[in-house]
Amino acid sequence: MGLAVELNVSNFDETIKEGVSLVDFWAPWCGPCRMVTPTVDELAKIYEGKVKIGKVNVDENQELAARFGVRSIPTILFFQKGEQADSIVGVQPKRVFEEKLDKLLSQGANA
Repeated sequence: MGLAVELNVSNFDETIKEGVSLVDFWAPWCGPCRMVTPTVDELAKIYEGKVKIGKVNVDENQELAARFGVRSIPTILFFQKGEQADSIVGVQPKRVFEEKLDKLLSQGANA
């Protein structure tokens, strides 16, 4: 899985509570999820030390998927200081993810 952290009910809140986080809600059987995985892995390398990147397997963590209203996968949620700040549903180009992350990082620098 690379630099992305496998998230579950026991470590989710602690992981995203500070700074900027990107969380990929996915499942192993989901074709579009497999298309997003290389982008998420690349973002984990690009933003190492700046953004926490996590993955939630919705089959194993239905409680988290329900908590955030995830109805379609892949769903990528963006958090700032533990609060959901943005989301993407479906496959998007890497630059779309980068724009959202850069915006959140710049907002954090100004806070």
